[in-house]
Amino acid sequence: MSSTEHTAAAAHVHRDDEGARLGMWLFLFTELLLFGGLFLLYSVYRYLNQDAFHLAAKELNTLFGTFNTVILLTSSLTMALAIAAIQRGKKTLSIILQFATLFMALGFLVNKYFEWSAKIHHGIFPGSEILLEKSSGEILFFGLYYSMTGLHGLHVIIGMALIGYMTRLTMNGVINKDSFVKLESAGLYWHLVDLIWIFLFPLFYLIT
Repeated sequence: MSSTEHTAAAAHVHRDDEGARLGMWLFLFTELLLFGGLFLLYSVYRYLNQDAFHLAAKELNTLFGTFNTVILLTSSLTMALAIAAIQRGKKTLSIILQFATLFMALGFLVNKYFEWSAKIHHGIFPGSEILLEKSSGEILFFGLYYSMTGLHGLHVIIGMALIGYMTRLTMNGVINKDSFVKLESAGLYWHLVDLIWIFLFPLFYLIT
């Protein structure tokens, strides 16, 4: 096959961009159901253990939570700008912005590591003797704290892997101004990760 024929064949490769977008939205809906159930569980336990949750929340460092919120909101912006850049054919700028998103995601995880390490160092973690000496409500609070922020952290790691792969595809020219639905889908996933944190932050750090 000549190069001209190969180019013509490539131009007629079937792409169902709308189907891909719909599939991504359906997947995100299942993620919302998962975290929605956890938020509901948190609300019920908080209602039943208001004083204990209030006391336990004082153990958390609001500065850590605020810093991570700023990081994720900024990373959501850089991801959106990366998509806009590739749509305008600005490949290099899009790659830089995707790397910036990855850097901030890593910063979030590092910050979370130090936050968890501080709690563990003080003996506040599921199953610890210090935590078991506290009330059942406080034990529930920290159980939910580690479970929900840990699950969110896992989603951050998955998001980083996804964005890293999209960055590679962008560098190789697979993602370009004419074919960017994969990057859009990765962006939607990352925005969901940010949205979930927007709910986690006030529930654990602000509403005391």
